[in-house]
Amino acid sequence: MSRVLITGASGLVGGHLLRLLNDEPRIETIVAPSRRPLAPMKKMFNPHDPQLTDALAQATEPVDIVFCCLGTTRREAGSKEAFVHADFTLVVDTGLTGLRLGATHMLVVSAMGANAHSPFFYNRVKGEMEETLRAQGWPRLTIARPSMLLGHRNKKRFNESLFAPLFSLLPGKWKAIHARDVALAMFQDAMTGGKPGVTILESAELREKAQLAAR
Repeated sequence: MSRVLITGASGLVGGHLLRLLNDEPRIETIVAPSRRPLAPMKKMFNPHDPQLTDALAQATEPVDIVFCCLGTTRREAGSKEAFVHADFTLVVDTGLTGLRLGATHMLVVSAMGANAHSPFFYNRVKGEMEETLRAQGWPRLTIARPSMLLGHRNKKRFNESLFAPLFSLLPGKWKAIHARDVALAMFQDAMTGGKPGVTILESAELREKAQLAAR
């Protein structure tokens, strides 16, 4: 039986992942800190606070696995500083909380093109986040780098609405991927044994894992 911590459970990937975890008999408990209350689930403990860091501090019981599905855009965040807080600081805080609670495997949603040395702000922040999680010394770290995410959002993102048809036609890792496939691939990776160290799953690999898991 496994105990998990998840942040970003109200988001596009996180919502699918939360349901998978709740339905899985091998999952004993789910700790899901959030800014706003989540709909109750039988296995879930949901500490919530407008400051997610304060909600994370309320998690005290041991966990085995950490999932981080936090992510926004600069437009949604409202400023560069707010974006960095959401996509870097809170992700790093999620990792530190997992380590504090004894977890040995962290899985995180990053982005295609993440690179700490990128000239593009979004990709650079994602890359810096990945490097910081690596430096935390996780026995096992899985980084998912999806292309454009498909799925229903309560609030539409302009760029995704505009470019989704194009990205759906692209090959390999560039091809748009449904959020449920990212969630299923991360779930599958967590529930099966894997090699120690860092594993990077690009969109094509995420899609393959999801297809195998769905059979």
